[in-house]
Amino acid sequence: MNTLFKPFALGFLALGLSLSGCEKKEAAPAPTASGSTSGAARTPSSSPAPGATDAAAPARAATGGAAPAVAPGAKRALVIGVIAKSSGNPVFQAARTGAEDAARDLSAKYGIDIKADWKTPVSEDAQKQAQFMEQLVSQGVDGIAISCSDGQVLQKSIDDAVGKGVVVVTFDSDSPSSKRMAYFGINDVDAGKAVMDELAKAMGTGGPVAILSGNQTAPNLNARIEGVKQRLEALKDKGFTLKQVYNTKEVPADAANLVQQVATANPEIAGWAMVGGWPLFTQNALDGVNAKVVSVDTLPEQLEYLKSGKVQALIGQDCYGWGYQSVVMLVEKLHEGKNPPAVVNNFKLAVVTKDNVAEYEGLWQKWLGKKSGN
Repeated sequence: MNTLFKPFALGFLALGLSLSGCEKKEAAPAPTASGSTSGAARTPSSSPAPGATDAAAPARAATGGAAPAVAPGAKRALVIGVIAKSSGNPVFQAARTGAEDAARDLSAKYGIDIKADWKTPVSEDAQKQAQFMEQLVSQGVDGIAISCSDGQVLQKSIDDAVGKGVVVVTFDSDSPSSKRMAYFGINDVDAGKAVMDELAKAMGTGGPVAILSGNQTAPNLNARIEGVKQRLEALKDKGFTLKQVYNTKEVPADAANLVQQVATANPEIAGWAMVGGWPLFTQNALDGVNAKVVSVDTLPEQLEYLKSGKVQALIGQDCYGWGYQSVVMLVEKLHEGKNPPAVVNNFKLAVVTKDNVAEYEGLWQKWLGKKSGN
């Protein structure tokens, strides 16, 4: 794995090992102020561990989500619900793989049974996510990790879950006003800035820029748009202007059709700043598009566009780490009463160009499992 994905998870595991001989301590209170950390994540994998059901919901609720001490030789189960935006999107399939790998690794580390229970809509639907949250809480899960399609819509569901003793973290797309314990993901404003910086290098002489985004209510995408706009404002004296923000369904075929239609109707567009890479998840998406393109994400299909010269740069995310690090944070809180290092935890951006694309080939083969369904 590329060095940009530093061993974030191993830091958590190493600290847990150093405490394994210590007396069990009272759970620390959850963070109450915003903070942030940054660093790339390297997430190990090992052999699977069996799943199990939860038998500690009453004790969990009484301790505000922190697990009670486990007697020597005893075993208990932890169930972590994982709710992504859509089950068909490869970036969330990678997150699922990461969550299941973390459950497996931490089961072996702590000697307890930990299960990652995947509950995700087929396509984006914040109301469906809320229903899944309620379902998981009613089933007695210990913790939930969720990527919010709409942070405002999901705030009540998150707060209700926390009120019933379930620890919640967000990944990829946050609900910052909710009572979630922590967030793990990209700094979205910085990601938008990086997209525009790389696009400006590729365009050189300026011109109209189109921004491609997805769900209009997704806080992570809107923050990336803000980052692009901030850079465009700084570059206006060099001739860079905003043509328009175009929103698409986060489905590859739909996104590719939109880009081609807009490009045909607006041949003056000189650059595309894609804050999500949906059209590039399919082939021939840029047929007839005579513009420079920079996008978020580094899926194998996107790397082919980069190698062919149709895309000038990609901004990579630790999609596997979304799942892995979220489960690590939840299990360490539940099993050890240990809080994450900060409320907002960011990983470093990976800028991928023709010069370093070889470093990223094969990464997604490690990240993607054959995952489907709910």
